[in-house]
Amino acid sequence: MLFRSWHSLLAALLLALSFGPSVQAQSGLIQNAAARRVLSLNGSWNYIIDPYENGFYDYRREAFDQSKSGKGGYYDNQKPSNAQEPELIEYDFDHSAALQVPGDWNSQDPKLLYYEGTIWYKRNFKLTPTAGKRYFLYFGAINYEAHIYLNGKKLGMHRGGFTPIQFEVTGKLDPSGDNFVVVKADNTRHADAVPTINTDWWNYGGITRDVFIAEAPGTFIKDYKVQLAKNDPSTLMGYVQLNGAGRAGQTVTLNIAEAGLKQTLKTDTAGRATFRFPAKKLSLWSPQNPRRYVVSLASGSDVVQDKIGFRTIQTKGQDILLNGKSTFLRGISIHDENPLIPGRARGEGDLRMLLTWAKELGCNYVRLAHYPHNEIMLRLADEMGLLVWAEVPVYWTIAWENAATYQNAEAQLSDLISMGKNRASIVVWSVGNETPLGDPRLKFMTSLVKKARSLDDTRLVAAALEVHRTPDDVMHVDDPLGEYLDLTSFNEYAGWYWGGAPSEITKYKFDIKYNKPVMISEFGGDALAGYHGDANTRWSEEYQEALYVNQLKMLGTIPGLRGMTPWILTDFRATRRQHPVYQNGFNRKGLISNTGTKKKAFYVLQEYYRQQAVKYGEK
Repeated sequence: MLFRSWHSLLAALLLALSFGPSVQAQSGLIQNAAARRVLSLNGSWNYIIDPYENGFYDYRREAFDQSKSGKGGYYDNQKPSNAQEPELIEYDFDHSAALQVPGDWNSQDPKLLYYEGTIWYKRNFKLTPTAGKRYFLYFGAINYEAHIYLNGKKLGMHRGGFTPIQFEVTGKLDPSGDNFVVVKADNTRHADAVPTINTDWWNYGGITRDVFIAEAPGTFIKDYKVQLAKNDPSTLMGYVQLNGAGRAGQTVTLNIAEAGLKQTLKTDTAGRATFRFPAKKLSLWSPQNPRRYVVSLASGSDVVQDKIGFRTIQTKGQDILLNGKSTFLRGISIHDENPLIPGRARGEGDLRMLLTWAKELGCNYVRLAHYPHNEIMLRLADEMGLLVWAEVPVYWTIAWENAATYQNAEAQLSDLISMGKNRASIVVWSVGNETPLGDPRLKFMTSLVKKARSLDDTRLVAAALEVHRTPDDVMHVDDPLGEYLDLTSFNEYAGWYWGGAPSEITKYKFDIKYNKPVMISEFGGDALAGYHGDANTRWSEEYQEALYVNQLKMLGTIPGLRGMTPWILTDFRATRRQHPVYQNGFNRKGLISNTGTKKKAFYVLQEYYRQQAVKYGEK
C-alpha cells in the first residue's frame, strides 16, 4: 500500500449530515485523521459533464441508485464486456478529460467558467486492505451536493459545500487492491440551501479540498478535545473518545511532555474518558507568542499527536480579554480564494500567502468569511499567531421557516465547531451575515446561537448584523439578535453604498443598544488598482484611501470599539460584479489587487493598526 503521513494537513474532519432514505449513515468524525497513515487521492480525476443528469436518472427521471438493481448510473464505471458485440454504453471515464483535485472546475476548463450543475468525477486507486485495520474515505469539501460511490456501491450523500465528508469503507475495498471511487458533484443553487441562491462570491463547483483514505486500528482514538477550561488558564479539561468493539474500560494516556503533564484515563462503557486537572505550567498562546505543545494521546496500539495552543477569551463590559488582558482585534476579512490564480485556494501555499499578507497589514485577527474555510487555514493561523472569526454560510436571505434548511445550517455549524475545537486561533463562532429582521429569522438565528454555546462554551458567539439609518444621520444598532451575542458586530458601508462621498461620512453618529464590545465586521469600498483620480473619483485608489481615512475617524468615536475586519484583504471573483471597466467579474474592495498589488488604502489601515498595537502594548 502506498501510504504516507501528512502532518501539514487539517487536524480534524467532520461527519456531515446525510439526507434521503437511500443514504447510509456516516460513521462519525475522526479527529486529526490526516495525521494518520493515509493514501492520498489528490491528483487527476477523469470527469464527465452531465447537465441533464443522465448518469443519475433514467428517462423516467427515476434515480438509478434507487432502483431494485442499483445499476445503470455512471457510478458503475462500465466497460463493454464483448469487443465483438459491445454493449450500448454512452460514457467512458477512462477516455474522458481530467480535472485536478483539489480544485474547482470553473477555473480549469474555459467552458465550465459559469457552469452550474452536475459533473461526475472518477479516480482509480490501489489499496489492498490489511486484516484488522479500518479504512475511512475523506473529502475536505465538495460543492454543493455530493453523491459518493466506491466500486459501484453508494456510500452516501452530503449537502454543504465547505465541510468535510467521511465514510467508513472497511469491508468495501476490493481484496485484489484495484478500486475506484466516483463522485457526482452538483453546485446548483437552491432557495432552501445554505447558502441560498443569492450570494456575492463565485459558486465554485467540484472537489475543492484534499481527498484521502485514512487507516486506523480496529479500536482507535476517534475524537478528542484538549483545551483550557472556560476563563481558567490553570485548568486543562476535555475528553477522549474511542471507537470500536473494545472501546469500554480502556486505558488512555494523555501526555504533554514539554509541560510535564501526563494523565492516565479510563474509558466508560461508551468508550469516552473525560478529564479535568491543573495545568499551571502552560505558556499561553497569543498572537505575540503563538506557543503550541505536542499533545500525545495513546490507547493500546493507537497513538495520535496534535499541536495545540492554550489560551482564554472572554468579554467584560466593553472589553475583549485575551488571556485576561484587554486587546484590540486588528483584523481583515478573507475569502477562501487565491486572487493571483483563478479558483479556490488549493492548499497550504495559497493559504499561507493570504495569512502572510494579513500579518504584513498588521493584523492579529482574521475573519474567515462567509463559510467554513479549509482546516489547513486554521492550523496555519495557530502557527502564525492570528486570531480567527469562523463563520457558517447563513448569508443574506435563508428559508427561515423550512425545517430542513435549519437542520442543514445547524449541521454545518456543528461540523465547523467540531473541526476547530482544538484550534487556539479560533475565538469567535459566527452564525451568519447580514440577515434581515423578522420573527422566523430571529428564531432560526437564536437557535443556532444556543447550539453553538451547547457545543463550545469557551469561545465567543457572534453574527455580522446590519445597521439601520435614520434621516438624522444616526446609525442604529438595535437588532434583537444582538441580545444573544457576545459582541456587537455589524457591517456598514458609509461612503460606498450610501452616505455620500468619503469626506461626508464623518457626520454619522452611532446609537448602539448593547453594552458589549463593538466589532465592525465589514466596511469598505471598491478601487481598481492602478486607476487614479481625486478623493471623489469613484473606483480610484484615492477614493478608497479617503474612505478608509474617514471611516477610521468615524469609527473612532465609538467608545466600545474593540476591533474590525474591513472588507476585504484581496480582490475576489464575484458573478454579481459586472462593470466591464472597473469590476470585470471581481469585487474590487480588496486592499490587495488580483495581481498582488497593494492599494493606497492598505497603508492607511496598516498605520492605524500600528498605532493600535502600540496603544494596547502589543508592539
